[in-house]
Amino acid sequence: MSDLKALLQIPDFKKLWFAQVVSSFGDSLTLTALLFLALKQTGSEAGVAGVMISAALPALFLGLVSGVWVDRLQKRRTMFWSDVARGVLTLGFLLAIDPDRFWVVYPLLFLHASAGTFFQPAKGALLPQVVGPDRLLAANSVGQTTMVIFGLLGTTTAGILVGILGAYEPIFVIDVVSFFLSAYFVLGLVTKGDPIGDRTAAPSVCGELKAGFVVIGRSRVLTGLNIGVGIVMLGLGAVNVLLVPFVVRDLSVSETWFGLIQGGQTAGMVIAGGIIAALATRLRPKVLIVGGVVAVGVVTLGLFGVTAVWQLLIGLFVIGLSVAPVQASASTLLQTEAPPEMLGRVGGTFSSVATGASILSMAMAGLAAASIGSRIVFLLSGSIVMFSAGVMIGFFRGTGWATTLGAPTPEGAKVPVMAEEGALAAPEDG
Repeated sequence: MSDLKALLQIPDFKKLWFAQVVSSFGDSLTLTALLFLALKQTGSEAGVAGVMISAALPALFLGLVSGVWVDRLQKRRTMFWSDVARGVLTLGFLLAIDPDRFWVVYPLLFLHASAGTFFQPAKGALLPQVVGPDRLLAANSVGQTTMVIFGLLGTTTAGILVGILGAYEPIFVIDVVSFFLSAYFVLGLVTKGDPIGDRTAAPSVCGELKAGFVVIGRSRVLTGLNIGVGIVMLGLGAVNVLLVPFVVRDLSVSETWFGLIQGGQTAGMVIAGGIIAALATRLRPKVLIVGGVVAVGVVTLGLFGVTAVWQLLIGLFVIGLSVAPVQASASTLLQTEAPPEMLGRVGGTFSSVATGASILSMAMAGLAAASIGSRIVFLLSGSIVMFSAGVMIGFFRGTGWATTLGAPTPEGAKVPVMAEEGALAAPEDG
């Protein structure tokens, strides 16, 4: 608990935390409202899927390039202009309330998400300078927990405003205010995160991307994280798509259960996040990642035999307990394994790999379920997730497996990739 208290006494961390609170709330508020609005204006699942795809594609296609520019620019200034741009673009969603102009949502949301691809890598790159290496795991855990809690609050608020009042305008206005509040907190940061790398050896975007790939390729930890998390998302993307029809059709329960189901997973993530934040310096990130992935794989396999909604609630609660340490530990390891001048590029690569694998899995989910059924897909997905744990164990072996972030790495066990030089940004929703 002393680690957590010390973390919250850092002024710049508090400002970053406040920025994340309002931004997470506003993001989930608007995205949920747009999903409702898409269903209302288009009357089809395709319209809803279009909203989700428009929000996801920038991370896949622009994550790498935005990472290069994050490394080139001052981190605080990058985050500020990302917030301002998204605040202005959010105003455009007001046009979509008119059914004849709903189509503007798709390009606006793509641009909105594109601006967002600069914020998280910059924040992740700045965080090690703000809190120091010993408190990274605690800081990342607090960040993940914050996103979960205020994301759920935003989703719930959107449901109330739309479901009871039928009002979309207040939602978009609140989100605009949230972005400008976040920009205000970011502007007050003392730590600016100036670029420190020398780009003379690779002055072009392609050259800098290649340099980032070289850094990843030379590190067993960074390579293992990218490959391992890519495989995890290849399995879990299908689960995310099939869970809704599984609950409604296979378990034969009302849509009203979804709030409770989501709350179960959120509760697990919050509990795990609090424990990690309090005990961060005594935990082993690599062990947490592998153990969490194994637990998620076991629960996913268990979905094959779920026959009642209470069983699903317990399973998703366990997934929440397991996902939180995976996300926080992955962010921390990425931040401690890359040199400072490569933070954006390595973070952008990680985000692109995870997003690409997830989109591929979601695209295949519907066809697979129609052919072999959702329960068999869950078995396959769980097997893929379990396989990813074995892949990461293979990469992590011999890299200081039992080392905590608060202790020195044993002789001969350190990853030879300039780990002592800095930190990297991983996506907050990993």
